[in-house]
Amino acid sequence: MSTLPQPRSVLTRRPVVAWALYDWANSAFATTVMAGFFPVFFKQYWNAGVPATESTFRLGVTSGLASLVIALLAPVLGAIADRGGARVRLLMAFTLLGSAATLGLALVPQDAWLGAAALFLVASLGFWGSIVFSDSLLLHVAEPGEYDLVSGYGYALGYLGGGLLFAVNVAMTLRPHWFGLADATEAVRWSFVSVSAWWLLFALPCAFYVRERDGGRMRVPVVTAVREGFRELGGTLREIRRYRPLLWFLAAYILYIDGVNTIIKMAVDYGLSLGFDQSHLVAALLLTQFVAFPAALAFGWLGGRIGARRGIFLALAVYLGATCYAYFLQDARDFYVLAVIVGLVQGGIQSLSRSYYGRLVPEGKSSEFFGFYNMMGKASAIIGPTLVGVVAATTGDPRLSILSIVVLFLAGGALLVVAARSERAAAT
Repeated sequence: MSTLPQPRSVLTRRPVVAWALYDWANSAFATTVMAGFFPVFFKQYWNAGVPATESTFRLGVTSGLASLVIALLAPVLGAIADRGGARVRLLMAFTLLGSAATLGLALVPQDAWLGAAALFLVASLGFWGSIVFSDSLLLHVAEPGEYDLVSGYGYALGYLGGGLLFAVNVAMTLRPHWFGLADATEAVRWSFVSVSAWWLLFALPCAFYVRERDGGRMRVPVVTAVREGFRELGGTLREIRRYRPLLWFLAAYILYIDGVNTIIKMAVDYGLSLGFDQSHLVAALLLTQFVAFPAALAFGWLGGRIGARRGIFLALAVYLGATCYAYFLQDARDFYVLAVIVGLVQGGIQSLSRSYYGRLVPEGKSSEFFGFYNMMGKASAIIGPTLVGVVAATTGDPRLSILSIVVLFLAGGALLVVAARSERAAAT
């Protein structure tokens, strides 16, 4: 008899659906704001008249700083959640923070790039902070044999939900009069408002229906949880070194996911620097979302058949080829091809990394160890965007800046090989 989970029964369970809907909710920020309109608005509206390489540098530093803040906070937040049993509450607190800051972006006037950067930093803190807790809740809504499937389900819904709202937002900017808006600028501002509302609204099922397996109740008072969470962090730093396969995987993850996050954040800026029309770039980004929806589901299924680690290797090979291809882009048609290639593996590498790591996490340490997982992911996002920005500013060549990402995929793949060998050694 097969031991593989039955997709229909797993994916219709209320806690699984509610948990996956959080990806549907926060992906609106990832698509419309982070990958779509913020880079365009930041370059053309909040940095109007500024040279392209300088605005790229500012965007890279802004993204890197936002990642640094959450990288420093992530492991502490995870330790606090494990000690206090407050994962769902903290997820909603960071959701409120991100939603409010996204709403604030709609009010930032032209040329006020510092104000826009500050609000984007806060919104990013809300986004990435909430993911610390939504990732760890995977272990509370699914069984170990279901991790690949449920993780892929969450990413698939995220791409679908984020893509649907993004499609509406794109229509708002291309045909503002259909929505009673004056122009594309007003449409972008209302897009930020729509993301804020979407994010908060679709986070509510997670708050109502997802329960931690310890009951979700505070096991100690909040202040005590904070104090003990900081103390526990020091112990985690020592303990995590005992798990060699997990440690090697984190080293690989910090490098290859850096490349993934950098492409997400900087792709539109790269296309603008090459002189491509922004309407084509936004349409290509929208195409990525809808390609990624079935692809993420397919990778979840694939991970159950060939193993999560092999699936990650496959995605890394595609990303390596896509980055090299990006160096030679000549027109918008090439950008559309790149969008499809990235869409095929973007959700897959993220979902399989999350489920693979979940199998390595010791029992009772889900938020604490997922805090480290997210810290590594966000720490890596410091390097990539900053690297792209610095290379663009120093060489004046955006093609060289995007090519610099190749080394991250190569080094990450090499360390993943080491992690695999370590895991086999530990098993014997």
